[in-house]
Amino acid sequence: MKAAVYYSNGDPSVLVYEDVADPVCHPKGVVIRVEAVSIEGGDTLNRWRGPLVTTPHIVGYQAAGEIVEVGAEVTHLKVGMRVATVDAFGSHAELRPVPARNCWPIPAGLDPAKAAVVPVAFGTAHECLFGRGGLKAGEVALIQAGASGVGIAAIQLAKQAGATVLATASSDERLDRLKAYGLDHGINYTRDEVAAEVKRLTGGKGADVVVDSVGGTTLQGSIDSLAYRGRLSMVGAAGREAMKVDVGSLMGGNRSLSGVFLGAEIITDRVHDMIQGLIEDVAAGKLDVVIDRRFALSEAAEAHAYIESRQAVGRVVLVP
Repeated sequence: MKAAVYYSNGDPSVLVYEDVADPVCHPKGVVIRVEAVSIEGGDTLNRWRGPLVTTPHIVGYQAAGEIVEVGAEVTHLKVGMRVATVDAFGSHAELRPVPARNCWPIPAGLDPAKAAVVPVAFGTAHECLFGRGGLKAGEVALIQAGASGVGIAAIQLAKQAGATVLATASSDERLDRLKAYGLDHGINYTRDEVAAEVKRLTGGKGADVVVDSVGGTTLQGSIDSLAYRGRLSMVGAAGREAMKVDVGSLMGGNRSLSGVFLGAEIITDRVHDMIQGLIEDVAAGKLDVVIDRRFALSEAAEAHAYIESRQAVGRVVLVP
């Protein structure tokens, strides 16, 4: 099969498109013929500095496609079914082996590319807002990096929950595009100081729930944006900077900071069923998956470079 692989960490240019051995199906797993790869922030971070589990290494969490082989111990999935999948690596390829537990059936008529985006982006957003954030109707939610895949998912989910939604992005143009998904107030972080703007927009109160997928120096601004008893969900390190914060700044306002890693709970019934429900909502038109651009799998290096240019609004997808 063809795959986008690398032999050492580095910038997007380390990705090369070449032939590799076809995967072997595990008795408890399936093999899919990949129809779409959703490139995650973690994929670019792993390419940059993550461990090479295999050599050459095939990076990638998420992909969707048609099952072409089923393991001997798998009974609930069949050859020919289309599924969205998540695993620690292996998405950037024509064929992908994955544990059966990490598969979610795709409803008829749903674009596999949109289904591929849902588990990590929407699942993470849901966990940050509700599982850890406890967001309720009438509260204020701040979404850092609102134009990202997690950001757009969080904006929609927070708005549907009855929250007032604030989000940050690098330009007014990107913020304007987010209004269609439920954004109430946008903050251009290249121009405005985020915490001060949050306080201004909320009459001095601050945000009840903050979702921060950037980390680095942005994380302290997220803490400073919290209301009294505000809850901050930290998920990811897109900023690629050390996360140094003044934990004392949490104490005076009885604020809380929670780390979120969906992968640690993705095989639980709670999270597995939550993700399936989100896929069903996308299929029913209740949630919208935003795909900024689609690249051929052979263009993986260009796709990663495009993501790192921070031009995208939503997810970037590879199509074998």
